[in-house]
Amino acid sequence: MASAPKLLTDPFLQLPTLNSINVVWFTEFIGVQHLVTYGENLAKKAVATTVKLSRTREDQKSRVANQSEDGQVYKEIFQRDIWRHEALISNLTPGIRINYQVTSIREDGESVSSDIFTLAAAPNPGVPKRILLTSDHQIKPMVAANLQKVVETVGQVDAVWFAGDLVNISDRASEWFDDNRGNAFFPCLQGRANYEMNHDGVKLTYYGGEIIQHAPMYTCIGNHELMGRFNGDQDKDQNQDLNNEFNDTIPRSVARQLYGEKSIKDNSFNTDTYEEIFSLPKSLSGGKTYYAVTWGDVRLVVLYATNMWRSPNTDKGKKGKYAEASQDLENPENWGYGQIIYEPISKGSTQYNWLVEELNNAEFQQAKYKVVMLHHPPHTLGDNIVPAYTDPVQVIQRDENDKIKSVSYEYPKDNDYLMRDVMPLLETAKVQLVFFGHSHLWNRFISSSGMHFLETSNVGNSYGAAFGSRQRDNVPTKNDATNNDDYVEIGDPNGLYPVVPTISPLVGEDNQPIPFISSNKFTVFSIFDTGTGEVSSYRFDTSEIHGDVVKFDVFRLT
Repeated sequence: MASAPKLLTDPFLQLPTLNSINVVWFTEFIGVQHLVTYGENLAKKAVATTVKLSRTREDQKSRVANQSEDGQVYKEIFQRDIWRHEALISNLTPGIRINYQVTSIREDGESVSSDIFTLAAAPNPGVPKRILLTSDHQIKPMVAANLQKVVETVGQVDAVWFAGDLVNISDRASEWFDDNRGNAFFPCLQGRANYEMNHDGVKLTYYGGEIIQHAPMYTCIGNHELMGRFNGDQDKDQNQDLNNEFNDTIPRSVARQLYGEKSIKDNSFNTDTYEEIFSLPKSLSGGKTYYAVTWGDVRLVVLYATNMWRSPNTDKGKKGKYAEASQDLENPENWGYGQIIYEPISKGSTQYNWLVEELNNAEFQQAKYKVVMLHHPPHTLGDNIVPAYTDPVQVIQRDENDKIKSVSYEYPKDNDYLMRDVMPLLETAKVQLVFFGHSHLWNRFISSSGMHFLETSNVGNSYGAAFGSRQRDNVPTKNDATNNDDYVEIGDPNGLYPVVPTISPLVGEDNQPIPFISSNKFTVFSIFDTGTGEVSSYRFDTSEIHGDVVKFDVFRLT
């Protein structure tokens, strides 16, 4: 006898307009019908459209079902069949929240229904709303605690802005849905996580927060939303897994040289799984990858600004950010080509031209709040801002026999596209807030014109802040051939000093307030209140499950 059908996720909300919203959920069976019932007594019905995800897979490194160690159950990459269901709920009235429930009917006629949740159309201007600002979950240890405390502290938020790096490996299905450690992406954001933390021998379990069943989410692409050459590195003598494929992105121009025009995406990089999972606004030139949307009093501009993170060294044959591994010098098909930028954003590029047009639109200019969200930081104390956000300059050295001696990459700081080309546009357009992630810490900055910069990515973990005596460890080795002014070891490379939290900053070893949070014990979240214009940040000590959530900083957009 077949077991009872199950939903792979609770429903979540996407693409709100002033009179509609989309409801999305997932199952591991195709089913014969999937529907949403909604309204008073759930009397209304909307039938969902079903699509199978094309690239969701598992592998030796998945933590799913009975596999808790690498290769314990699964010895190779395999396809995992997952179906996505989406229904449009229309004829809604702004400001009126209604109940809804999803039901999926399996091929044998057995059905399963979700709990009852609430939905609402996009708000009219002038209606105060609260928005959760988050990023860099990546199934990290503190995420479930973070989202649980969001709900316990501020209640139900009205929307979520997610500044990239949703999971670690985008095509690994379990990271989205059911990682057996209990902290996959959807369970954490839907209050169905079950993640155990261990602090000094004390075990604490966190469950995430019931958030996106009730609140629409807008996301942007971070480097972890990309996958590389499909089943990449097949010519190498190693066991293939999805981590290898993630790390095997190469520029599209190189893919054309190596493989011709056939299957350019499969031979370079793609965001297929990310784009298949989410329904997002679209721009004519960028589709879901960069877009702009009006939601209540806010015009949110979302950029596709991320590059490949590579190791600062080439140990064990790694593809380095500053050099290629010595054993691969004669094999350009195995090169990583440095920290490649996935979508051009420099002056004159398609995305840049779209941004110029958007910033000149009446809808943008008339918005009460003008916010730009991207993944890569323009200002931060984090390590990942170095090297500069520019195309790697390849330097090939050869011996007297024309044999390659080394392949290295330089990143001139003066050519940082975000600082040189994009930030001046945003300053001129009077953007009030630039929101980003990537470095796994909390810090904020204010430009001379009063534009605010916020990174609130100390959600699941942290890797440190380049402040005081702590230097970045991802700068190139100093030598005569390197312009070391391009690789700043301490502070914000782009010249701003971080703002000390206004209410309750942490203190350093000298008992003085520090202008950041970089912690694997404290987790941080931020809330934007469109009624007051205030952006408030909170921290929570995950070792104290019943401890206080501390509001430590607030600033106002004007």
